[in-house]
Amino acid sequence: MSDQAKTPFQEGEKIPPVFYDTRLPKLTFLQRLQVPIIGWIVWAVIRILGPTIRFEVLGGQDIGRDYRPDRPPNVYAFWHRCIIAGAWYFRNRNAVLMNTTNFDGQWTRRVIERLGFQTAQGSSTRGGLRGLAVMAKRLEEGADAAFTIDGPRGPRYIAKPGPVMLARRSGRFIILFHIGLERAWTLNRTWDLFQVPKLFTRAVLIIAAPIAVGKNASREMVEEKHLEMQTTLERLRDVAEAWFSLTEEQRERERRIWNS
Repeated sequence: MSDQAKTPFQEGEKIPPVFYDTRLPKLTFLQRLQVPIIGWIVWAVIRILGPTIRFEVLGGQDIGRDYRPDRPPNVYAFWHRCIIAGAWYFRNRNAVLMNTTNFDGQWTRRVIERLGFQTAQGSSTRGGLRGLAVMAKRLEEGADAAFTIDGPRGPRYIAKPGPVMLARRSGRFIILFHIGLERAWTLNRTWDLFQVPKLFTRAVLIIAAPIAVGKNASREMVEEKHLEMQTTLERLRDVAEAWFSLTEEQRERERRIWNS
């Protein structure tokens, strides 16, 4: 886009080749009718399922249920697969979530805003960095920022660099997490193997140690932090997804690791 200088990054600064666009798509008349209907249905499903999920939290005690509105904001990132459980757990936390501008993003926006999130409209397929600029401004105002890091359409489990870029600009920590479910419907035909929790399922939320990205970090350091983010997210996913097949002895060992 022509207004690159209006991004949260210094003019002329080299950045990774992923961009965000805030332009809304042209929807058909039928799609415009569907947006509020789908939004209400999905929100109702989450509102029914959410209170029945029984969470165990490993790591990140100061950002889990011990959340305090007076603490400094952070940049959160997680795989798209666990967005329902994650959105429910972190609801009403004064957070802004990057949300795609396509048709799915329009009804998704209705859902997540009803769960107490703000949204920054952006897409990783076109245009400038204005979506990230919105998130940078919200961080300055004290809100957390969050990304479904492989969204909106994949590739699955490949982390985009947005959180590292935003952490470098803001000086805030990157907080990574994953949620494993004991019982869930997995939508095998979706690009992300999307999971819908079943009623009264147990869940494990594992939060990694914060990743710091200095404001003066070099391009090489930014790339190193991006790789660290990718590796950590893979480790979180592997442990959380296997959690309910582990023995109690194995779980206890993992609790000691993540809670240390």
